[in-house]
Amino acid sequence: MSTSRIPGFYKMEINERRNLLENQLNLSKEKKDTLYTNEALNLETADKMIENVIGTFQLPLGLGLNFLINDKEYKIPMAVEEPSIIASASYIARIVRDAGGFKTEATDRVMIGQIQVVGCEDFDLAKQTILEGKADLIKLANEAYPSLEKRGGGAEDLDVRILNESESKFNKMLVIHLYVNTCDAMGANIINTMVESLAPTVEELTQGKVYLRILSNYADRSLAKATCTIPTKLLDTEGFTGEEVRDGVIHAYEFAASDPYRAVTHNKGIMNGIDPVIIATGNDWRAVEAGAHAYAARSGQYGSMTTWSKNTNGDLVGELELPMSLGIVGGASRVHPMAGLVYEILDIESASELAQVVVAVGLAQNLGALRALVTDGIQKGHMALHSRSVAMAAGATGEMVDVVADQMIKEKQIRVGRAEELLKELLK
Repeated sequence: MSTSRIPGFYKMEINERRNLLENQLNLSKEKKDTLYTNEALNLETADKMIENVIGTFQLPLGLGLNFLINDKEYKIPMAVEEPSIIASASYIARIVRDAGGFKTEATDRVMIGQIQVVGCEDFDLAKQTILEGKADLIKLANEAYPSLEKRGGGAEDLDVRILNESESKFNKMLVIHLYVNTCDAMGANIINTMVESLAPTVEELTQGKVYLRILSNYADRSLAKATCTIPTKLLDTEGFTGEEVRDGVIHAYEFAASDPYRAVTHNKGIMNGIDPVIIATGNDWRAVEAGAHAYAARSGQYGSMTTWSKNTNGDLVGELELPMSLGIVGGASRVHPMAGLVYEILDIESASELAQVVVAVGLAQNLGALRALVTDGIQKGHMALHSRSVAMAAGATGEMVDVVADQMIKEKQIRVGRAEELLKELLK
């Protein structure tokens, strides 16, 4: 049976982990080759993906384990260079698993295209004219990308705003929003094609000049939400009761909700979990990052992406809702060989499901960081896991990496200078 609960996975040799995964998933020969090769992305493919290729750049790919989301098991591939991220997310996922798992949901997959119009003689009349022609404009947009409508998606609605109304005519502009159901695609190329096709008609209707016509990465009509409810007994840790951990997490959240200086670091920790999944699946993590941070400032002040509270039973309750501009078809998601393997490991059926998995990981990552901060501090666990990187930076190789790392942990001196000293002593 395929399960995300694999005790001792971190202790296994790499080939043991690969064999276990291969057996659980019954991988094809092609996927096995991708898993075992040291060159998951060959230069020929890379050269077709971007410009001016000179090589490839790899990141470690690990598995977030223990995730139970809407009663479904997930092993979640994460591409990231920073130690402690995957360990923290997996640890919290195990706690949430014992509490019944994460519950997630998502809105319809509606992305936004924008058309900017300037120089109208009468902006109010131009707005009215566009709204009167809404049905024809939506039809025209769908004619520009007919295959999307056949898949059950397509342009669905349109609205118009006037920006800078109190300023001079030169600064005034009309902005049209085209709302498009992109199905399982992220939709950037689809939407850009649609809004570009509308530009000549929009100019004719408004008697203005169209400049920008492009999608918006602020996908606030394509939201995904994850929640979890954790009894305090599952939060008990050495030296701290579950109630103390719960209250500490809530106070830490309130700090981030009230102070942008704290919120930036708080939210960076959430994206520590989200970005690695976005990268592993071949999606545009910059688009997701931009949308997430904009959503965190939707009230007018930048604040926490998550909320943490306690319910009437005293349980810790967490929630994370974010816009998710991602897809499972098109772009690098199906061109990069490793991304193809990642989708097989994830076993997801839609972009909506992927978005829900992503926010569950973000919520887990946030709780992992907050729990550490309000108990032993962030450095204790992080630096222990970071010790191997420090040992390698000092020149340790092979078995020496773990020997040097273990000694630094014992001494509580995890720094390159001490690693170099220990390495010299061992090599005498």
